[in-house]
Amino acid sequence: MKITELLKKESVELGVKVSDKEAAIDRLVGLMDAGGRLNDKAGYKEGILSREALGSTAVGDGIAIPHAKTAAVKEPGLAAIVVPEGVDYEAFDGSPAHLIFMIAAPEGEADVHLEALSRLSTLLMDPDFKDDLIKAGSKEEFLRLIDDKESERYQKKPAEKTSDAPKATNGYRVLAVTACPTGIAHTFMAAENLEKLGKKMGIPVKAETNGAEGVGNALTKAEIASADGIVIAADKNVDMARFDGKRVVMATVSEGIQKGEELIKRAVSGETPVYHHSGAVSQGEGNEQEGIGHSVYKHLMNGVSHMLPFVIGGGILIALAFLFDDYSIDPSNFGKNTPLAAYLKTIGEQAFGMMLPVLAGYIAMSIADRPGLAVGFVGGLVAKMGATFANPAGGNVNSGFLGALLAGFIGGYIVLMLKRAFRRLPKSLEGIKPVLLYPLIGILLVSVVTTFINPFVGAINDGLTSLLNGMGGTSKIILGVVVGGMMSVDMGGPVNKAAYVFGTAQLAEGNFDIMAAVMAGGMVPPIAIALCTTFFKKKFTDKERQSGLVNYIMGLSFISEGAIPFAAADPIRVIPSCMIGSAVAGGLSMAFGCTLRAPHGGIFVLPTIGNPFGYLLAIIIGSAVGCVVLAALKKNIQAE
Repeated sequence: MKITELLKKESVELGVKVSDKEAAIDRLVGLMDAGGRLNDKAGYKEGILSREALGSTAVGDGIAIPHAKTAAVKEPGLAAIVVPEGVDYEAFDGSPAHLIFMIAAPEGEADVHLEALSRLSTLLMDPDFKDDLIKAGSKEEFLRLIDDKESERYQKKPAEKTSDAPKATNGYRVLAVTACPTGIAHTFMAAENLEKLGKKMGIPVKAETNGAEGVGNALTKAEIASADGIVIAADKNVDMARFDGKRVVMATVSEGIQKGEELIKRAVSGETPVYHHSGAVSQGEGNEQEGIGHSVYKHLMNGVSHMLPFVIGGGILIALAFLFDDYSIDPSNFGKNTPLAAYLKTIGEQAFGMMLPVLAGYIAMSIADRPGLAVGFVGGLVAKMGATFANPAGGNVNSGFLGALLAGFIGGYIVLMLKRAFRRLPKSLEGIKPVLLYPLIGILLVSVVTTFINPFVGAINDGLTSLLNGMGGTSKIILGVVVGGMMSVDMGGPVNKAAYVFGTAQLAEGNFDIMAAVMAGGMVPPIAIALCTTFFKKKFTDKERQSGLVNYIMGLSFISEGAIPFAAADPIRVIPSCMIGSAVAGGLSMAFGCTLRAPHGGIFVLPTIGNPFGYLLAIIIGSAVGCVVLAALKKNIQAE
């Protein structure tokens, strides 16, 4: 099947203007539907958003390839848009996306289309081809360019995908395994990039793809034995037992696309640790070399990414309820004194109350796939209830965020244990495992374990809450400095997320001042950079000054990631400057006694903030400090 057989003229649009990532997704889903590929438009979009929640499908260099394999797809297909002005698609390198292909793959059918989709992913690694597509003057030219390029690359070997990397006399020096959660696009782009870079560097590389249709270009025992090093560029688990005793570099599939040269150098450096397989699992239940910390972070972020919409939506509704209420009517019922406030607060509390089950459910699902979802949800509910054996109905114990987090991991690993235990069941009983055995036994076990740990976790939560409530002025300012500064360490990365999750967890406990310091710290980096590009123009290029203007809006909207392109280009100067400014803002927010009941919203939720003028002052001072420090550290463009 050729690429152009999957991409109809009705599903291509050139010269598109979209305001943000979601608008781009909506436009592409509409084009996919116009091509007659879908039987459930809403269901397909849900599949696309679920994939994006695992990590942006933008691959950098102006390209994004959102994709989903779901029952909402009637037949395989592609849709494409060209965005001349670009759109922020949360790319790894911070670049706006100009060329976006959307892939629709149906469930339960032969995957004959996947070769064409992998070809497309591979062809897009050619920068000249990508630029030609962006400059195409018509849909016909756009499709012709794709057809010509595919024929040029694959006509001689239409049924065989071979590696371009040259073989050494004793085999390949570096072997790679690439895999993304859906195995459609990024898997093949990472493999293509690693092989091309290996050829350029004079280091023969062979890349195995763990795609949706299975393993492609499989590594042999002889190749593994003679290789100098192994690169695992994967966002899902792969078979690691075969690499026992080899030097293995672990990376994400995005790093395989963006940092291929660095990964290859590390693989042949001789300094990479030797991997030792425990022998406990085979296909994919433990990327041990990945490290416990990274594995835990990956599962945690899957839960957090699904939890945040409930936290943000519910939290802002609760904050609005206080804004529209009249405190003088009944101070003890503040937030529900007027009908509008009561409605907003009730809905907000229901949404906000879902955060713990959703967190636990999607952590468990990340660990054990779909069978873990229900088990994790129930574990999160038991933690939220604070159930104990003495009081199964709960209410006396505050297990909270930490309890739900633990329930998610416990539930996920319980389901993995059940999967192993039931491997030897007859094939005739396969159908009852996901609908009966996993949910019944899993829910019972996770409930028992969570009920057992609830009193201990509750004691930890109560102690932490008492500690925070008992903090005096100086201690709270120091806490504000720490959480504010953390928001600028990696701007959307693990440290930033840790501070934000801590703030939202304390928000649920009624510690509103911590959330205020967290958001103040997160707003500073983009604003500080925008100020610097405005008042110290000689230190930035014309393109950076233009980007700086957008950062005013991003900073005021509490989108720290607006600073990432500047931090990536000059981390030694930009990150410390932003950290200092954010720490100042977080400390001042605490010093001024500011509180925040909404977990997001930036300046748009200012009316719901306690001491709003003090809060604005904290952000202004923090941003000014960050701006001045950055200006002092950066040299003028001419001087450089």
